[in-house]
Amino acid sequence: MTVHTAALEAAPTIDGEDFSRVAFTQEAIDLLVRLIDRNGPVMFHQSGGCCDGSSPMCYPEGDFLTGDADVKMGTFEVPLPDGSTSSVDFWMSVEQFEYWKHTHLTIDAVDGRGAGFSLEGPEGKRFLTRSRLFE
Repeated sequence: MTVHTAALEAAPTIDGEDFSRVAFTQEAIDLLVRLIDRNGPVMFHQSGGCCDGSSPMCYPEGDFLTGDADVKMGTFEVPLPDGSTSSVDFWMSVEQFEYWKHTHLTIDAVDGRGAGFSLEGPEGKRFLTRSRLFE
């Protein structure tokens, strides 16, 4: 069995929580750095199963409008090659969060075609959510 190790945990953003709900693998970080270099700051929204299944979708920051129907699950400080960092928020709909609230998500990057509206589409890679129950 392949283990997909979390390389970067998100800072908690849900009131009253002191634990991370989402992480990136090193492969996801490497892809993110390329996307940030080309597009500027980015954000994620975990798709709820519509057009692109349940894919984690990466957008230019602010291009996907969030509101009261969304939960910010965490914020990452992604290290960039110049020594700076880029803040990346990770969102999910409130309705989907009710189903996934007992899981920790690890976002990986694998070979394949990215989701139609997600920035990694032309990269030959796609983001993939791996989940495990909280212990």
